[in-house]
Amino acid sequence: MIKRAIKEVLLNNIKSYPVTLVTGARQIGKSTLCYELTKEYNFNYVSLDDLDNRSEALSDPKFFLAKHKAPLIIDEVQYAPILFEYIESIVNKKRLETGDANGMYVLTGSQKFKLMKNATESMAGRVGIINMSPLSFNEIIGRSEIPFTVDLDTAFERAEHKISSDDLFELITKGFYPELYRNPNLNVSAFYSNYVSTYIDKDVTDIIDVKNKLLFHKLMQLLASLTGEELVYDNLAKQIGVDKKTIMNWISVLEASNIIYLLQPYYENSLTKRVIKRPKIYFRDTGLACHLAKLGDAESLAVSHFSGHFVETYVVNEIIKSYENTETYAEFYYYRDNEQNEIDLIIQANGKLTLIEIKSGMNFNNNSVKGFKALDNTQYTIDTSCVICLNESVYKINDNVYALPVSVI
Repeated sequence: MIKRAIKEVLLNNIKSYPVTLVTGARQIGKSTLCYELTKEYNFNYVSLDDLDNRSEALSDPKFFLAKHKAPLIIDEVQYAPILFEYIESIVNKKRLETGDANGMYVLTGSQKFKLMKNATESMAGRVGIINMSPLSFNEIIGRSEIPFTVDLDTAFERAEHKISSDDLFELITKGFYPELYRNPNLNVSAFYSNYVSTYIDKDVTDIIDVKNKLLFHKLMQLLASLTGEELVYDNLAKQIGVDKKTIMNWISVLEASNIIYLLQPYYENSLTKRVIKRPKIYFRDTGLACHLAKLGDAESLAVSHFSGHFVETYVVNEIIKSYENTETYAEFYYYRDNEQNEIDLIIQANGKLTLIEIKSGMNFNNNSVKGFKALDNTQYTIDTSCVICLNESVYKINDNVYALPVSVI
């Protein structure tokens, strides 16, 4: 079994909060990770995927929580949101009686925004929230997860683990769902086909009433082909044949269920140029995006015009995972203005900006990072920055910018 880097974050939250909420897309390993607590820390476990349990939780939540005593894991808690207010009451009582209620409940669910809203409204200050991602490359190879920064000592060390362009495209098309690595004989195409069907039938119809599931599926396919690109709602509405409001609603559903990630544009008052203000869309898993975009094998992806955007999606995902898996705070943006200056990814952390270009090639110079000059007047310090590319070694572009292979993330 692959060791999950985020487990330490989970254990820290259990020690620090009465309730820990673990969100993330379906089949990324939330249940497996949390179930380990039953053996290691004597947690009880109940799943609301079971219809009898769900019915009991909805009809008599007080009895349900008396029957299933803390410390308790409640899997797929989104099916019974009424439990939140009863859990709040139990936690408050325990705090008054003992002064310490930490580690009472671990809740899991795949509908992030809805769950976070319920949790923060009912249990402000009592809940730690963890957003779990699919497997990271570091988890797959058994390497320690650290937040990505442009640190040369770390870069040289990690660059020793080579990833060829062929290997990278294999990774991208396979994706990062744990079941694909637990069961290597699993048919990847069949896995994703079943995944999409289950997602639309269970999660989507739980959040909104999608009368035409075929159109929603068509939107998913279209968005997969646009991963790494700016999101233009009007264009999507025309291509799908529904109004803009419907498109915005459906995209919010995809974001809420952790299928996609919207990267916001970077802006600050010190920048005088006109900045593009549309978000960019990224699929949270490249394998799912490849399936939806009908790019079923690495060779097809590598020679397609999609290859650059899928490499970019892989890199953005891996960098974000490196922060989520270590509970390290940072904000992520991209930059684009009307003068064609572009920066693929900006990491804002500790009062500094790290600027990142993501390229599918190998050889780069100052002209490759000319977009970085658009932030010369930023109010923040520009930290050592980089081009992440398909080269297998680290090299210097200028005094503050280095070319790094994808294996260093």
